[in-house]
Amino acid sequence: MTSKFDLFKDTAGQYRFQLKVANGEIIAASQGYTSKAAAQNGIASIKVNAATAPTGDLT
Repeated sequence: MTSKFDLFKDTAGQYRFQLKVANGEIIAASQGYTSKAAAQNGIASIKVNAATAPTGDLT
């Protein structure tokens, strides 16, 4: 298995997603979204923008 996004509805009725890597570890979790489409847009944004995002070292 490669990494994957899991989209789900939380107990408050909001849509959320998690990014899991091959070993099942969650490496990113979203905020709550009021619609499934908005959560899917969040996933799409990460797919587009994360590859070129710079890393800020705040240490």
